[in-house]
Amino acid sequence: MNSTIAAVATAHGVGSISIIRLSGDRAYEIATKLSLKDSFSPRYATLTPLYSSQNQLIDEAIVIYFKAPNSFTAEDVVEFQCHGGYIVANEILQTCLEYGARLAQAGEFSKRAFLNGRIDLSEAEAISQLIEAKSEDAAKILARQIKGELREYIEEVRDELLHILAYSEVSIDYAEEDLPQDLINQIMDKLDSLHVRLQNTLEISKSREGLMQGFKVSIIGKPNVGKSSLLNSLLNYNRAIVSDIAGTTRDTIQEQIKIGTHLIRIIDTAGIREAGDEIERIGVERSLEAINESDIVIALFDSSSDMDDEDRVILKLIDEHKDERKFIVVLNKSDLTCKIDTQIFSSFKPLYLSTKTSTSALIELLKDIMNLQNSSEEVMLISSRQIDAVELTCKEIKDAKIPLIEQELEIFSFHLNSALKAIASITRPFENDEMLDKMFGSFCLGK
Repeated sequence: MNSTIAAVATAHGVGSISIIRLSGDRAYEIATKLSLKDSFSPRYATLTPLYSSQNQLIDEAIVIYFKAPNSFTAEDVVEFQCHGGYIVANEILQTCLEYGARLAQAGEFSKRAFLNGRIDLSEAEAISQLIEAKSEDAAKILARQIKGELREYIEEVRDELLHILAYSEVSIDYAEEDLPQDLINQIMDKLDSLHVRLQNTLEISKSREGLMQGFKVSIIGKPNVGKSSLLNSLLNYNRAIVSDIAGTTRDTIQEQIKIGTHLIRIIDTAGIREAGDEIERIGVERSLEAINESDIVIALFDSSSDMDDEDRVILKLIDEHKDERKFIVVLNKSDLTCKIDTQIFSSFKPLYLSTKTSTSALIELLKDIMNLQNSSEEVMLISSRQIDAVELTCKEIKDAKIPLIEQELEIFSFHLNSALKAIASITRPFENDEMLDKMFGSFCLGK
């Protein structure tokens, strides 16, 4: 932690500005050497030439000095804003290294911010995910978490558990009689309330996972129903080969596309049917995998053809997985004479369209489905690590109830300690001193 670290903070490539960041005890000293200036005023932008260790001009740049602890890492931080491009930024970085800094490891600036108490783990995760946010709604949720929304929620849960644990520990050490039944009931009510609250957060977070990670949308159907044409239409360019030959698409094709405020990954799968050769068989298997991994599945049928066994295979897949993910049934080629029995699809509320004319109705439906994911303003978990921690907390709370009823307070306290450690891992580790503060804080003054 005593070393000074340096890194290019902007993405590599051509751009108008690049930012090089320094953090550590020697950041200010290195900045003065690069600029040949005696001093910098904290939090002021200073336009100045920057020089190499051989005293050769590198660039004229803006230097901003953030004096500890008023910086992202809570250390001295200096940012150099130079002209964009790899060469200039890299030369400034190399000069920083020559003057005693070392190259920062991945995520080390955020790690220092956490270790120095500037942010907690939930805020660090939110920063990381905000950089790669897949929708505007996700970015808003992550911005709230950076401001401490999840931290406050976790602190409330921790506080409830600490109060209960403190009372249990006091009772173990000082009680001469069994706990009164009304007190057990009060503690049980608190545990039940916490469990319901955490379960609700879990359900919301799991149901909105696509919002955070980016929605996966797959297109399935038998060969020649227009899957590739639909993909090309959504992308607005010819990404997939379109042909009347069955089995033209032999593998899954993945592309990213923005629909509404959401960046989604759309997958065109190989036609699902009895495979004619080994390569096509593998393609069909990957199609089935795509269904299992997708948040939304577009099941495409050719309305200009009679229903056949291959269509029935698709219907069977929908029926088997309809409780696990959202299906959109589309009857394609609506510009041609309809031959398929539409009554078969009545329960699916099918969408009629022609991929050759317009897919706007499908795009609007996809928007509506994805926007529903953001209908709640409640706190949500943004990573599998956080979800696992809350699931473990719920398990420990549930397991604590039986020893509480039987007044086995040592076992009860063991489960509450485990619950506290699990929930605390989302933001900051649980320390036993917190429980002692709660325990003795409830004593009378002078005790």
